[in-house]
Amino acid sequence: MKATGIVRRIDDLGRVVIPKEIRRTMRIREGDPLEIYTDKDGGVIFKKYSLMGGLGDFAGQMCETLNKTTGAIAVITDRDSCIAVAGTPRRELAEKRISQDLEQLMEGRQIYQYRQGETPLLVSEENEKYFISTAAPILSEGDVLGCVLFASADPDMSAAGETDYKLAQTIAGFLGRHMES
Repeated sequence: MKATGIVRRIDDLGRVVIPKEIRRTMRIREGDPLEIYTDKDGGVIFKKYSLMGGLGDFAGQMCETLNKTTGAIAVITDRDSCIAVAGTPRRELAEKRISQDLEQLMEGRQIYQYRQGETPLLVSEENEKYFISTAAPILSEGDVLGCVLFASADPDMSAAGETDYKLAQTIAGFLGRHMES
């Protein structure tokens, strides 16, 4: 655990304010669910809760299938990081924080497909080698839970086509409905 030097009091309703700097750094938005842990030393730990986090194995199998079908790098994310990756860059992208551009794509709730001449968008800020060719947000009951995307190491990504678009859209829709049940 890393000390921040910030001290907050609990109000009469049991609430604690998480400072803006920490919320911004940790990408905690209003309405985000937080999971509460305690440790044996009396510490209280807040961790961002991800509904998609429980789908790790299932998402991994989905990515493997997409990769075998298309030959492309397949990635499934939650709102913060890549939870499943299939293809050559598994170690380079798995569990890495998503880029600001990908976060904005998800918030826009639209399917994205790279077009020749556009500025390529990074999958992860921690690795500037892989770019988004197609991305479809996972929506469940109106909330954005994550994203299904195809990535490429080639910034021109000329291989992205209608099939990738439809597959990403279909898998994102399936995962969104799966999370509703």
